[in-house]
Amino acid sequence: MSLLQAAKDVREKAYAPYSRFKVGAAIRGADGAIYQGCNVENVAYPEGTCAEAGAIAAMVAAGETRIAEVFVIADSPSPVPPCGGCRQKIAEFAAPDVRVTLATTDGLEKVMTVAELLPGLFTSQHMDRS
Repeated sequence: MSLLQAAKDVREKAYAPYSRFKVGAAIRGADGAIYQGCNVENVAYPEGTCAEAGAIAAMVAAGETRIAEVFVIADSPSPVPPCGGCRQKIAEFAAPDVRVTLATTDGLEKVMTVAELLPGLFTSQHMDRS
């Protein structure tokens, strides 16, 4: 299965009763397996959890800690980037040159690297004096 198809499939499972804005994410781990995540909203936190965070959690739960590629899809006029928190999470598990594809359900795509997605990344090296 392609990352595009995996992200499209899981997007349909999103729980978005408040925003009605469904997002799907698929991550290919370094092991070659595909991990999926979708956004989940709730009444106390209507913004919900992000699709990318869900895919990363599934990857880590399976024992993988390296991202080889990311694909995110939403029904939007333009490709939707991950939120700041998800950008940091992606960067935690992916090398700067890892490919990130942001897509719309209409077929528009924007391809970038993790480094382009999150310039000025906070890393463990910032804590070297701790």
